[in-house]
Amino acid sequence: MARVVATYPTASAPGSDSILDLPERTLWGDAWRRFRAHNLARFGLVLYLLIAVTVVAGPFVWTIPVGQIDFTRSNAGVTWDHPMGTDDLGRDTFARVLLGGRVSVAVGIAAMLISISIGVFVGASAGFFGGKVDLVLSRVIEVFLSIPQLPLLLVVTYLFRPIFVNALGPEIGVFVMIVSVIGGLNWMATSRLVRAGFLSLREREFIEACRCLGVGPGRIILRHMLPNTLSPVIVSATLAVGSAMIAEATLSFLGLGFPPDFPTWGRLLNDAQNYITLNPLMAIFPGMCIFLAVLCVNFVGDGLRDALDTRRAA
Repeated sequence: MARVVATYPTASAPGSDSILDLPERTLWGDAWRRFRAHNLARFGLVLYLLIAVTVVAGPFVWTIPVGQIDFTRSNAGVTWDHPMGTDDLGRDTFARVLLGGRVSVAVGIAAMLISISIGVFVGASAGFFGGKVDLVLSRVIEVFLSIPQLPLLLVVTYLFRPIFVNALGPEIGVFVMIVSVIGGLNWMATSRLVRAGFLSLREREFIEACRCLGVGPGRIILRHMLPNTLSPVIVSATLAVGSAMIAEATLSFLGLGFPPDFPTWGRLLNDAQNYITLNPLMAIFPGMCIFLAVLCVNFVGDGLRDALDTRRAA
């Protein structure tokens, strides 16, 4: 009978093809690799970062004052001095788009942080404790979901705007008010995702083991359950940025956003509606900025959804 000898991989010299020489793989490393393989996600991330860097650093490079009026250049077309033309008062549209982009990007990120924080807290509480806590919080979520978002956003903004303006000033007050209102009215989708994840995890063996060892609820939530529900939260966070930017543009377009002398992309569209036939560039460039920024965020969210899906092949 032939003799069978079992062989095992052994350490080898550098540069060899031994199994032990392969780099260690992690879940986050695999997710990053899948994200990089998503062409639209990479394009969206690069373009959104380019937009963010441009609107933040642009006003320091493009030094034309946003409020400089020149009636001799009213409704001028694209020139080297004014690459996006001018508005009805001769103000440089490019400078106003750059400054407005700061506000739109800041509102999107800040409102996203608020909505994600509220959504994670409510969803985690409902999913972990269950029972009456879950019943009450689920009814609250359903009530908020049943209310039309735009009318509620307009009413709340109209009612609370004077309070914030009187307390913090016209610009900071409106910013805090808009971020708080948008973030406070867009947390329900995140909370339902987190609740569903917690409900599926609360009866798992490792959670039962933590309870038997006397681990407190806070530690179980933060160290064991929340990390296992981060994938849908991250995807929801990226999509919330785009939703917040659209909501801010809607408020500004309807005249409930920032003051008229402080340009945002939505305010620029509001100013352009009376000159849409005479000077369409006033509406095209701010509208394209909103479109591209939101599209990039959606591309990134789509890529993150695929990258963080552990059911996909490695």
